[in-house]
Amino acid sequence: MPSFASPCPVVAALALAMAVVVSAPAQAQTAQERYESAIERDEKVRALLATGAGAPPAEVISQASRVMTSFEALVRRFPTSGYADNALWQAASLADAAFQKFSRPEEQERAVSFYRWLVTEYPTSSLVKRANQQLTALAKPGPATALPAPAPAMPAPAVAVAAPAPPAATLTGIQRTVLPDTVRITLELDREVAYREERIAGPARLFFDLKGVQLTPALTDKVLTYPGDIVSKIRVGRHPDSTVRVVLDLEEVSRYSVFTLYSPFRLVIDAERAVKRTVASPITVAPGSIAPEPPLVVAASPTEIPQPSLASPSVPTANSAGGFSMARQLGLGVSRIVIDPGHGGHDPGVLGKGLNEATLVLDVALRLEKLLLKEPGLEVVLTRRTDVYIPLEERTELANRESADMFLSIHANASRNEAAKGIETYFLSFASSPEAEAVAARENSASSREMHQLPDIIKAITLNNKLDESRDLATMVQESLVTSLRKSNKEIRSRGVKKAPFVVLIGAAMPSVLAEISFVSNKQELSLLKTNAYKQKIAESLFNAVMRYRKSLKGQTTMASQER
Repeated sequence: MPSFASPCPVVAALALAMAVVVSAPAQAQTAQERYESAIERDEKVRALLATGAGAPPAEVISQASRVMTSFEALVRRFPTSGYADNALWQAASLADAAFQKFSRPEEQERAVSFYRWLVTEYPTSSLVKRANQQLTALAKPGPATALPAPAPAMPAPAVAVAAPAPPAATLTGIQRTVLPDTVRITLELDREVAYREERIAGPARLFFDLKGVQLTPALTDKVLTYPGDIVSKIRVGRHPDSTVRVVLDLEEVSRYSVFTLYSPFRLVIDAERAVKRTVASPITVAPGSIAPEPPLVVAASPTEIPQPSLASPSVPTANSAGGFSMARQLGLGVSRIVIDPGHGGHDPGVLGKGLNEATLVLDVALRLEKLLLKEPGLEVVLTRRTDVYIPLEERTELANRESADMFLSIHANASRNEAAKGIETYFLSFASSPEAEAVAARENSASSREMHQLPDIIKAITLNNKLDESRDLATMVQESLVTSLRKSNKEIRSRGVKKAPFVVLIGAAMPSVLAEISFVSNKQELSLLKTNAYKQKIAESLFNAVMRYRKSLKGQTTMASQER
């Protein structure tokens, strides 16, 4: 294959254009803007494929690969967008065209992968029929005669680009949620928008410029005031060029994070309290010295006898680190539990013969809910009750919004090694082994987070102040599952308690764990997982772990009750 020694002017110009486009801030682009940008580069690459223009094949292939990656990134970032299926078609047809031009198996495999992704994840798309036709053509030996047929994909972008500009989006509401360590501000809009954020010192402020947005009359020049709060004021104003600016006045905020949610579109800002507001030293003095917290030690749980937990350090059990977390020092307990059945909808999770992960874990979650609801004083919230897809980030957001005391995510495991078996339970931290890295990569594959968010994600993991409690909960879940299931499966293996950076656990304001209940890729465990008896045992094991952890806290007041 020709070398890259002397790139032709056409390719050099195209590469420069791509570099300029790619350098734009990713967070400031909507799905439509990304799609239209990728389409511009797609057309130029297709022109090179059609004419050659004296360009070395290696360079054309490289440019085509970058465009495919741009389309793929759009789909991963905006999987529910109306542009997602078009982007997959464009990526697939471009790979297909490159294969027809250069006959490299790499492009053929990539085309097949994109076409299958489109057919599997977007079965109602109008492009599925054509995608199946191209898959059939690619399966035939020799060059597929149906191509350069991917060209029919070009009308798809024409529809999006030629359509009249949509009316301005509307900021419809601003919601504020107070969590134990965080204040969450949610900006609600009727459609996706591009935004710019900036933090300013002296006085401390955080502002967001929302492009192409209008205000409802109720929010025009609105000022919301919260004296003494870490977000003391929220101000809404209008700027030129249809830009709305939302300013948050901050007091003692250690850090903040921003993420987006969809259906409807929301911009979520989490502001975390400075560490000095949560130091534990006053706890060792008489209970009366904790001025802001008296209600916590007065309101006893309806199912437990009040005990002088602050005056008697021996009442709560020390955690695995040998100390007493803030929750234990304050005598907090568990009354509201969020159960998260993993995957769902277009994301079935790992697949076994006759069983998929999403269906299995939902069954177990519903069984666990029934057991928990029999306990006085316990409330249960499920992230999903049917076969629907819930973005990973929204699952934790739901738990925080519901002021949950515990978050339990249920999953099933899989491995290319069919002999792999057993149970493992995870809590949020950096991966402790290559195996943990692999599991996290698989479970996080549906995340909408992007590379530019990596620093904030690392901070969120590093500053996880529920680490010890989550580790204890994970240990109890692991021990309960292994002990109980060993009665039905003598060969069960405990794979231990592990650490990994699961997106579904990031940002949780309560102890949170992820349980991998068995391997659907293992023939013996798959057979057991298909039986109601074994699924019931799993639910009972999880129930016992929850109750054991709840008892270990010996709480008089729950974390959830703080927000009621």
